Amino acid sequence: MFSFEVIALILLCLAGWFWFDTNRAREAGVNAARTSCSREGVQLLDDTVSFRSLRFARDENGRVALRRVYDFEYSGTGLDRYRGSVMLLGNEVVMLDISEHIGRYLQG
Repeated sequence: MFSFEVIALILLCLAGWFWFDTNRAREAGVNAARTSCSREGVQLLDDTVSFRSLRFARDENGRVALRRVYDFEYSGTGLDRYRGSVMLLGNEVVMLDISEHIGRYLQG
């Protein structure tokens, strides 16, 4: 039978893995946002992303993975702020949205 110490150690290991995996996914999100902003000619503000949601989802092979969504802000002129988002499934970027500024440029 499992003792309290073994269960506590397993929980501690799971918490450590989750922390490490979350930091790795966050860095992948920052890199994707930075690359996309550079490609679109806009500036990534604060050089970071902020956590929005976490849930389980299936990848294209049918395996369950963590789906994380992060928000970030960027600027087209330095005087405006727009919100973008990046979605990761596991540590792979599956969606990145910085389309808000494009609609503003087309309208004005």
